[in-house]
Amino acid sequence: MSWIETEEQLEEALSRPTGADVAAAAALKGDLMLLGAGGKMGPSLARLARRASDEAGVARRVLAVSRFSTPGLAEELERAGVETLAGDLLDEEFLSGLPEAANIVYMTGRKFGSTGQEWLTWAMNTLAPARVAERFRRSRIVAFSTGNVYALTRSETGGPTEEEAPGPVGEYAQSCLGRERMFQYFSQKHGTPAALLRLNYAVEPRYGVLRDVAERVLRKEPIDLTMGTVNVIWQRDANSVALRAFAHCQSPPLILNLTGAEMISVRWLAQRFGERFGVEPLFSGGEAETALLSNASRCHRLFGPPEASIEQVIGWVGRWIEAGGRGLGKPTHFEQRDGRF
Repeated sequence: MSWIETEEQLEEALSRPTGADVAAAAALKGDLMLLGAGGKMGPSLARLARRASDEAGVARRVLAVSRFSTPGLAEELERAGVETLAGDLLDEEFLSGLPEAANIVYMTGRKFGSTGQEWLTWAMNTLAPARVAERFRRSRIVAFSTGNVYALTRSETGGPTEEEAPGPVGEYAQSCLGRERMFQYFSQKHGTPAALLRLNYAVEPRYGVLRDVAERVLRKEPIDLTMGTVNVIWQRDANSVALRAFAHCQSPPLILNLTGAEMISVRWLAQRFGERFGVEPLFSGGEAETALLSNASRCHRLFGPPEASIEQVIGWVGRWIEAGGRGLGKPTHFEQRDGRF
């Protein structure tokens, strides 16, 4: 296993295209625009798309749209060959002034801070998608959604498939289903080809469920076991699916659960990090019969299983923390069961 210990190594690994990514970039027609590209996944997806297009020998614009609240991020992306546009997608004048692009990745969303400001969450998660879907009705759209649109399910079922009826818990999850409905409505209205990716926990060393659990083990803080099982996927593998999903856009939109193949025990995960750090994990509560899970077998049939195994990712995250690698300070709150974020 090659270790990832520096920011440069991590950014290179997260944006390194596979042969399948390069083939997808070669087959894709037109420019690519990422809306909401300043979050946790957007920068690496923008770099991945740029590198895959370059390796495919395709001259295309890769544009990243965000408010760019992180200092220096826009400049970093520009140096990587990604064009940046700063603005708010709820600003109608800004949205209408964006250039045309044949391919849109929609990544904007609001989760944390929703409780108490539900009105803003609904605006970001339903109003903005509606306006984007109307504005880019002649494009192909790959939109990120979330596994939170499903109800909590029993672990032994393997998690809900895309045929399961949604059962969102709480206003955040309800608004995410609203986001899907907006893209579905405008896809039906205009014939816009689209794909909706219900993501369950992308991870990399700076954030994610694995980082959350590892930090608590290291700090000797009790780990709540009530949400006893989780799905995760290495962020690069998730972004690869987003790039390759354009070939499967359709109207009405294709829905895909996007996560890893394993259902992972939180207790086991903590014990693995405990063994690595030489720390006995502390636990609170016990595993409930249900958890937030997804069955991504349809996605794996289309694109193959994720390249990074859970053992590899545990190793990368553990080594990163041991080397003093920074975190983003953005806990997932994966243990929340009442839908309040």
